[in-house]
Amino acid sequence: QVQLVESGGGLVQAGGSLRLVCAASGRTFSSNAMGWFRQAPGKERESVAAINWSGGSAYYADSVKGRFTISRDNAKNTVYLQMNSLKPEDTAVYYCAAGRYSEIKSRIRDYNYWGQGTQVTVSS
Repeated sequence: QVQLVESGGGLVQAGGSLRLVCAASGRTFSSNAMGWFRQAPGKERESVAAINWSGGSAYYADSVKGRFTISRDNAKNTVYLQMNSLKPEDTAVYYCAAGRYSEIKSRIRDYNYWGQGTQVTVSS
């Protein structure tokens, strides 16, 4: 059974940092792009960051560029999202997803495995 399990969410003050971890099991995703998405209450799910199969290329939404860093460890089948300088508008449920392709995609339909999500709350 393929599973993506996110951890590392929580409550943090504005300006603080969190590191999200996505651990995959059931199959290896070393040939797949991986992504982080988020969904705030009343809003659509949006792409936050994505990384290609090797970790050599990354994509960031404009709203998180310069503050968030995505990385991966294929030996551990794990993806990370380091979030710095957090803002209240970053509050959302964050989801890890495994892509259908090896190169970066930012559309939800290009991802076919999803985690359950982890809550990130940033207080002002």
